[in-house]
Amino acid sequence: MVALVLAAGLAYVIVHRVVQRVMRELLTHLSLGNWDDALTRHGFYKRLAQMAPPVVFQFGILAVPDLTISATEVLRNLAMAATLLFGMLMLSAAMNAANDAFATSTRAHTRSIKGYLQLGKIVLWAFGTIVIVATVIDRSPLLLLSGLGAMSAVLLLVFKDTLLSFVASVQLTSNDMLRVGDWIEMPQVGADGFVIDIALHTVKVENWDKTITTIPTYRLFSDSFRNWRTMFTSGGRRIKRTIRLDAGSVRFLRDGEMDQLRRFRLLGDYLDQKQKAIHEANQELGEPGHDPVNQRRLTNLGTFRAYTEAYLKQHPGINTSMILMVRMLEPGDKGIPIELYCFTASTAWVSYEQVQGDIFDHLLAILPELGLRLYQSPAGNDLVTAFAERPVSPSMHARLEDRQESLAG
Repeated sequence: MVALVLAAGLAYVIVHRVVQRVMRELLTHLSLGNWDDALTRHGFYKRLAQMAPPVVFQFGILAVPDLTISATEVLRNLAMAATLLFGMLMLSAAMNAANDAFATSTRAHTRSIKGYLQLGKIVLWAFGTIVIVATVIDRSPLLLLSGLGAMSAVLLLVFKDTLLSFVASVQLTSNDMLRVGDWIEMPQVGADGFVIDIALHTVKVENWDKTITTIPTYRLFSDSFRNWRTMFTSGGRRIKRTIRLDAGSVRFLRDGEMDQLRRFRLLGDYLDQKQKAIHEANQELGEPGHDPVNQRRLTNLGTFRAYTEAYLKQHPGINTSMILMVRMLEPGDKGIPIELYCFTASTAWVSYEQVQGDIFDHLLAILPELGLRLYQSPAGNDLVTAFAERPVSPSMHARLEDRQESLAG
């Protein structure tokens, strides 16, 4: 027995030093240094060395004299169970190392194998535990597996979330619905940010405020969410914003204003085309065309829309290969909305906001040049100014003086 214990210790030393060194040199020769680091970090070599003593003990116990058959079987079963235990720990460490090694590859930016590895470890430990128990009690594993059939309902209830998460993970991956690094929005769970981890049961999202939202994987398949990945790959980020104009400032262009507007470089071609079309249309009217009521004329609002469209087309921050439109929406009690619909050439958030701010700064400042006013609800200071400029009648002035005198008394 002492010789067997010494042989088991010697096997541990050989595997721990010799086999580990050989495997490291082989991985380094194959340019798989990241695998060697990951295996060392998760204790793969340690678990491999721990398997050697039970294996030696398992086969060497038969050579120990003066042991009863029952004692030999018990010790051999325990050694076999220890071998299986350390083997499962070794395989689990190898799966963890595989996840770390995959994370350093370029494919990890678009794919995640963490969920599959977690499912593999669940299956490994489930069946491994059954085999270990069957080995210790010296029974066939099939006997225990047949007993699990009667517990299938309980197992389905216990592993409900795992099964749902696995199906959702497969669907999300096969349909390319979610990747690590995608920007997603899921208001029902408070998620708005980038996906940083995809596991079997959960998906972690780092929100813009640097908080972490953990979402069950099956929720991403059963509920709807918005993925902004195609926005980044398309090369353009949408601008859809309105400018509300005061309806009282919309009018026809007066005589001579068209010549003044020719100072705008972006309006030259538009005014030439419109002036020619208007002149031809008014000539076709004949005698009624001499009355301004019947004439076709330009408006400052239409000229502003033409200027805005021309300004967007020549702006370096706008992607002109995508849809570009300036349209007037239905007027309402809050003015006339003019909507800009276009896409920026940069999808980065900071650049997008800079381009959008630059465009609207310019358009708001150019409105008075076209005789237009921005709609704005009256503020408290506007009401004070309006009442201050309102003339006061003599009777009201007298009542105010009497009121001041009574307050002073």
